[in-house]
Formats: sequence, C-alpha cells, structure tokens
Amino acid sequence: MMTRVTAPDGHEFGCWLAEAEGARKGGIVILQEIFGITEQLKGVAARYAAQGYDVAIPALFDRQSRDAVIPFAEAPKGRDLMLAADLDQTMRDVGATVDMLKARGGKVAVIGFCWGGGLAIRAAQILDIACAVPFYGTRLDAYQIDPLKAPVEGHWGSEDSHVPDEMMQAARAFFPEMGVHIYDGAGHAFANDARPADYIEAAAEKAHGRAADFIAAHI
Repeated sequence: MMTRVTAPDGHEFGCWLAEAEGARKGGIVILQEIFGITEQLKGVAARYAAQGYDVAIPALFDRQSRDAVIPFAEAPKGRDLMLAADLDQTMRDVGATVDMLKARGGKVAVIGFCWGGGLAIRAAQILDIACAVPFYGTRLDAYQIDPLKAPVEGHWGSEDSHVPDEMMQAARAFFPEMGVHIYDGAGHAFANDARPADYIEAAAEKAHGRAADFIAAHI
C-alpha cells in the first residue's frame, strides 16, 4: 500500500509499504533504481515481506517529480532525475523511511538497486541501520568519503558496464570490510526480472539468497 512519510526538512514523499507476513523480524528499506517505485520493485518488497519484514520503498524522485515512475525503455529520463537529486536531501528521505520502520519495532536493513545500491552504501556510512545490501550499486566513487558504520554485502555482475573493474577495485580498497560477490557473466540489472535482456535468474536467486542470510544475521 502507498503511505506518506515526512523528512526532517518537512518534505513529504510517497512510500510503498509491504507489511510483514507471519512473525515480524524487523524492517527493510528498498532503495530504487532510476525508474522510481516500479511494479518490479514492489515484487521484491513482497519477497522480503514474506520472510517476515516490513518493507518500505521511498519515492526518492518526489523532490524532483512527484509520483514519477519511468518506463525501463526511457532510462535517460530517470538518469536526468537522478542527476538532479541532491544527495543530502535524498539521504534525509532514506533516513526518515528508516525511522518510520524503526517506530514499528526492531532493527532495519537497507537494500538498494543501481542508483539505490550506491545510496545503500551511503546509508551504511551515516544512518543507524543494521546492515546494507547494494545490488549492482553505481557511482561508487561518489561515496568514497566516509568509513562504513554498518556491515555491507554487495552484489555485482562481472560484465556490469556501469561499474568498470577500476571502479570496483577502488571501492574495495576504500571499503576493505565490505563483502563483495561477483557473478560471472552477469551484467547490470541482472536481478531485475522485468528486464528480460538483463535478467539472469540463477545469479539473481543466489544473490537474493545471500542477501536474505546476511540480513537475518544482522537483524
């Protein structure tokens, strides 16, 4: 269901909330790709809600374009919105979403995809979270500014053109404690089952399984 969350600066934004099934373990914030709160991401939320987590997806483009959902075929539109976003403002919205789930009880983890994957790393630097799991996080060099305060486990494809080897190696050097899984033959968005040209089921299922174990160990 859609709800509203208010950031510390008064900005109100949309947020998709999937409530935990069965015994509640804690919360997970999912950070979007450059496409907004898509039906595909809602499916990811349902996956983790079925494991006992309240799952929230904040609409991180609401400061630029309220309720924006960009078709996968129109990536440049999403990229423009992402480039127009202010990192500090975006992280206020992420932090407010974390706090909203904390108020429901328990610890909170962050999972991010693409742009959201990089933001998940930033969340592990500045927010009080249990852990963070970036899936093919991008712009890794932009986040090499602070040490990690929370455990991080990342998942990248070996053929991800958005994260060349030199960027990956620099990130691993800056964040030596970050767990990194590389999936041979997988490219960017390998876990997005709504993009058949990119989706690799075996890699996606292995990554989600590892993510679930990692989160369970820290919540």
